[in-house]
Amino acid sequence: MSKASFLIFALKLAGKLPLRAAQAIGRWLGTLSWWLRSESRRVTEINLGIGFPDLSTQERQALARDSLAHTGQTALEIPLMWEWPVDKCLGLIQEVEGEALVTEAMASGRGLILLAPHLGNWELAGLYFSSRFKMAALYSPPHIREFEDYMIRVRGRLGSELVRGDRRGLARLVALLREGGVAGILPDQSPRGKGNAYAPFFGMEVRTMTLVSKLMQRTGAQALITYAERLPAGQGFRLVVRPVVPGLADPDPVVATTALNHSIEQCVRALPAQYQWEYKRMRHRPTGEVNPYYPDRRCK
Repeated sequence: MSKASFLIFALKLAGKLPLRAAQAIGRWLGTLSWWLRSESRRVTEINLGIGFPDLSTQERQALARDSLAHTGQTALEIPLMWEWPVDKCLGLIQEVEGEALVTEAMASGRGLILLAPHLGNWELAGLYFSSRFKMAALYSPPHIREFEDYMIRVRGRLGSELVRGDRRGLARLVALLREGGVAGILPDQSPRGKGNAYAPFFGMEVRTMTLVSKLMQRTGAQALITYAERLPAGQGFRLVVRPVVPGLADPDPVVATTALNHSIEQCVRALPAQYQWEYKRMRHRPTGEVNPYYPDRRCK
């Protein structure tokens, strides 16, 4: 059995779990990574030290442990979002906050950019909006082609398109927005290439994508930010839609990326335990600055 075939088999098997069981297993695995003093724990604690310097060591460790437990839950929820029937997945949403913002943006006919940071269950948020609108989402292809085919199939089962972050994919997003459609973007990744600027994220200057502002400038589309908050005890999720910070479409890339990071930061501060803090978001900094994950190294 190939690596891709084994991974797909494992996802399909995990996809047979009920929500409570998947979350319990995920929380256990996340907590285990804490006790084993994993790399995820090390990075999480560094990021929380940067983002919440006023917390005591005890408070920061408690938040790190809770965050890793939530990350484990997210990992075990993904097979459910990919393998469950769509109606069953959408039935997990107990409340939608900010839906009027979406209705107003779509009524303009200029298209909508939905920003979905790695907060809560972003797969469910994407599924919800693709069930209602003509939508395309930007994605980074995995290295294994067989697994990429599977991922495209399960994520696109409602007709949502997955487009790569290359020139052809970006052209497709522009065309879709001009048709009044929806583009989904994970905005809190550390971008490669030339489409970026340095802007503060939790007080630290980090490389940030300029894609969102460029799409807004080229199409006149509006932008909103969204996440699916995990409710306690397997009760489901609350879908939240919020306005972005003014300045996201500014032609000055620093102004635009600062507004983007501030928009993400506001959501994360409202729900810090459910953010994916084990991601090395701060690794790309201006030349000569210290890499916070490896203090003996300088950024290039």
